[in-house]
Amino acid sequence: MTTDPLLSIRNLSVTFATPAGPVAAVTGVSIDLAAGRTLAVVGESGSGKSTTAAAINRLLPGNGTITSGSIHFDGRDLATASERELVAIRGARIGLIPQDPMSNLNPMQRIGTQIAEALEVHGRTTGRATDRRVVELLDLVGIPEPERRVRQFPHEFSGGMRQRALIAMGLACEPALLIADEPTSALDVTVQRRILDQLDTLTDRMGTAVFLITHDLGLAAERADTVVVMYRGEIVETGPARDLLENPQHDYTKALIAAAPSLSSRELVRPAEGRPAEIGPLVEVSGLSKEFAIRSGRGRKQSFLAVDGVGFTIPRRQTVSLVGESGSGKSTTANLLLGLEDATSGSVRFDGAELVGMSRRQLFAFRRRVQPVFQNPYSSLDPRYTVLRSITEPLQVHDIGDARSRRQRAHELLDQVALPPETAERLPHELSGGQRQRVAIARALALEPELVILDEAVSALDVIVQNQILELLAGLQQRLGLSYLLISHDLAVVRMLSHQVHVMRRGRIIESGTPAQIFDDPREDYTRELLSAIPGEHRAAS
Repeated sequence: MTTDPLLSIRNLSVTFATPAGPVAAVTGVSIDLAAGRTLAVVGESGSGKSTTAAAINRLLPGNGTITSGSIHFDGRDLATASERELVAIRGARIGLIPQDPMSNLNPMQRIGTQIAEALEVHGRTTGRATDRRVVELLDLVGIPEPERRVRQFPHEFSGGMRQRALIAMGLACEPALLIADEPTSALDVTVQRRILDQLDTLTDRMGTAVFLITHDLGLAAERADTVVVMYRGEIVETGPARDLLENPQHDYTKALIAAAPSLSSRELVRPAEGRPAEIGPLVEVSGLSKEFAIRSGRGRKQSFLAVDGVGFTIPRRQTVSLVGESGSGKSTTANLLLGLEDATSGSVRFDGAELVGMSRRQLFAFRRRVQPVFQNPYSSLDPRYTVLRSITEPLQVHDIGDARSRRQRAHELLDQVALPPETAERLPHELSGGQRQRVAIARALALEPELVILDEAVSALDVIVQNQILELLAGLQQRLGLSYLLISHDLAVVRMLSHQVHVMRRGRIIESGTPAQIFDDPREDYTRELLSAIPGEHRAAS
């Protein structure tokens, strides 16, 4: 049996050309990965993790260049390989699970067609065998009713389901090397466990090597053989996963571990205070339901009840969280509260006023008081707008201040979300995923709203910045009297920031309580299953 690594990177450096001059994104990186092993690369947003991964199969942005080093995969140097050689390798020998589902799925093609293409282009299956394999793959990654779902389009999937479709595409050809860039950051913990179990099966059964990029240190500790820590484009520490995470040597690694949220992390919010009954909650939801017409076989449509009789309140100055697996109805509920979807039945009252039936003028005023931060940092920013314009646009729309005061406000917000002032002049494609999400949070806070709906708002952030953002959100709530509706599959984050938690499953709320009640003494088996699936919380001794 050969001991040569499947992937061997030596002294890799990558530079990006920018208007301000060349920027070194990766400097002198060396990594070895053997067949059948999993290597996790961790580090903060902008540390060079995704750039290193993109260099492996030469999918760097147009302004990115490999300036030195080699990338040997199965004996050949991909850094100097021809485009024809790379096309034959990508997908078939090197699979990719990218971070952003919306920009990597064709909105005009059905999900099944896109997965089938990955199989047939590389000659793995044809005809009915392809159809069967596509259904198997969707079932494998936890998509319910896969026979029906293959005919749907990306916009008919939830964010987590779109991510699972990308995972199915990455696994389709059972590649020798799988590059997984935050593959489960949009997934609830139960589906995450299922996907990662499948990756483990591939490494055991087929010798697939997994190059895993993640900001989840618990996941890295539980699933990787080796962990590589990157900081500002360089590797600062490497070692066996358990050894490195339990006995870190570098100060940056120690900071990462200290910032990682867990169910034992301290709560960031103050206990709910009693208030006179006549003040009332900011939001009252009762009997809320939403039914969608979806495609079934042969062009027929059938109804799907995404939200089923949901009711809860959001008190002023408090955080209410919705948790549950992808497709449980969390994000649809948020869209109903934002007025982005019309409810099939039920009521949403904001500050005593019924949302249904509001005039255009009333809705305009309502949307100044309620701001969202969506799950996807890639599609929530206009690619043509600078960061400055993205942040100041809501101020301009609502006629707040002049150009000078808006610019000043934008710089204040960038500082609050830990971005340097020069970020203001950059375009979204020049930012990492985590940096884009921080811009989206800054934009949502620009109007100083009363309610902020956070739909997986910190799921794309590395642990250090995530901790900063959570501290920021808790501080803003206290200082400005904000209310939050937090939608998250990260139960540690929910515990840190919430006053009240509602567990959703199949469109219904099945359990409610304080964080202590939900996490320390859950009543429902489903809630216990969610808690037991959290990576790194209950690691077995090796």
